[in-house]
Amino acid sequence: MNVKPIGIFDSGVGGTSIWKEIHALMPHEDTIYLADSKNAPYGQKTREEIIKLSVKNTELLLVRRCKLIVVACNTATTNAISHLREKYDVPFIGIEPAIKPAALNSGTGTVGVLATKGTLSSSLFLKTSKDHASEIRIVEREGVGLVPLIEAGKINSTETRLLLIRYITPMLEANMDHIVLGCTHYPYLIPVLREILPPHVNIIDCGAAVAKQTLAVLKKFNLQNLKKSPGNAQFYTNTDIEVLTLFLEDVDNTKQISYLNF
Repeated sequence: MNVKPIGIFDSGVGGTSIWKEIHALMPHEDTIYLADSKNAPYGQKTREEIIKLSVKNTELLLVRRCKLIVVACNTATTNAISHLREKYDVPFIGIEPAIKPAALNSGTGTVGVLATKGTLSSSLFLKTSKDHASEIRIVEREGVGLVPLIEAGKINSTETRLLLIRYITPMLEANMDHIVLGCTHYPYLIPVLREILPPHVNIIDCGAAVAKQTLAVLKKFNLQNLKKSPGNAQFYTNTDIEVLTLFLEDVDNTKQISYLNF
């Protein structure tokens, strides 16, 4: 049994959507979550900047003795995870847009991908698209402005809704039947998306798959915590804790939310 915590980081609060899936599947595991909201969004930064921020986050989690690190950010995964795996001797779990299941299940042959610039322009995204969707039309849209609105807690605002309509309309005009959410912030927009999208369009989110992969890697390296009591969850943000607290209102009382200057 390994009682060390699982480390998770993201460019803000979006990765809590991944944390919730991990916690639901492995409620006895201790976790530490870093919300680097001060530097959000990562999607507008250069690859060098993204790697530097990912290294900073990783080292903060390693100081806290994390046994495995989930890079709960599509942009950080696609730009930095190979560097992290070469540099550090712990398992890393990454987040990639779930293009493969969307392509396999599309009936119209058209899939929409809503993601950040950093994800859409990465070599890993291009390779994934080539490997799994070479015979599928992919309509990409950069979700400019969505992450700051989510970070501000404005999920149900008119501004958010209008931006989503602007980005989704070309996808619908191209006859998409699946939309892939390529940013861990975006699952929080699913209720709004369901109101905007026709019923036949499927929303693809990778959170549950990431949690299953995390469990598989823990088993593979014999890193599971087999205690019976609920895990301790620590959350750190480098901005005001109010927004992070808002996104964790549905989480039980085992959580601790704190400000950390990182």
